[in-house]
Amino acid sequence: MQRPPTLAALACLAALPLAACTGEAKDTEPPSTPAGVTAQAGSATSVHVMWDTSSDNKAVTGYEVYENDSRVTTLPGTKRMVDVDRLRPNTAYRFTVRARDAAGNLSRPSAPISVTTPAQAPDDRTPPTRPTAVRGTTDGPRAVTLMWSRSADDAGVTSYDIYQEDSRVHSVPGTRTTTRVTGLRPGTVYTFTVRARDAAENSSPDSSPVDLTTPPALGDKAPNTAPTSLRAVARKGAIDLSWTPPRTGGPVREHQLYLNGSLATTIVWGAEPPAGTATYTMTVTDAPGTRYSVKLRAKLPDGRWGDFSAQRTVVVT
Repeated sequence: MQRPPTLAALACLAALPLAACTGEAKDTEPPSTPAGVTAQAGSATSVHVMWDTSSDNKAVTGYEVYENDSRVTTLPGTKRMVDVDRLRPNTAYRFTVRARDAAGNLSRPSAPISVTTPAQAPDDRTPPTRPTAVRGTTDGPRAVTLMWSRSADDAGVTSYDIYQEDSRVHSVPGTRTTTRVTGLRPGTVYTFTVRARDAAENSSPDSSPVDLTTPPALGDKAPNTAPTSLRAVARKGAIDLSWTPPRTGGPVREHQLYLNGSLATTIVWGAEPPAGTATYTMTVTDAPGTRYSVKLRAKLPDGRWGDFSAQRTVVVT
């Protein structure tokens, strides 16, 4: 004999157009429209597109970048910039950005941004000069403002690229010498450098680094535990390092040395760690021109590892 449906089954059937029987409603809400979209010609054949973070009732999982309504690239939700390459010199382009969530919902397209690539410089192999007088200020716990002096170039600087620990985080037109970098963490030391770029994709050497420490978040009074005043000087067969250990209320007997983001060695002192400035010489056998990124962190008296120092970049001689 066939049994009549239960009340729970009838409730589920009645709700089927709106929700699954598990009780979890389908996500049909799209992310917010990306704002703050900018497009800057980085060279005669590339454009750097940036935008602000979108929001979603669940989470933004990706962004799609369009040129004249044709999708040119898809990026994960953690990215907010991209270089669009293989473009034509002296050509006008129009870019928009859309956000996507895990359910596949797409936001509305951002407001279109127009940009024109410069003309190709014939056989230009001369890079711009190094940006100088790089300096900066913190703008609260999550942003900084950077400033620098103009670079020179035989054909003209088309953009300035901002790097944080050897990763490009921002680009601005060659007519600007200041910018604001957002999305930082409170109570963290950051090292920024600037490079100038021309229409032929020639990049200048790195500027001198500027170290900026964002203030702690409201209510966070934990002391900064990063080593300070790090210097790295290359000579034949070695790199000489010097720094000031953090003030931790006790002796600092160990430091970890990181090269290019990976742990290279642990520097251990005996019963009497150096007072004031610490020094260490690292032997290198790499070919001249090899580039290293160097940073340190100290082992605190309670056994934890402290914050990382500012990063320094050095080239083997």
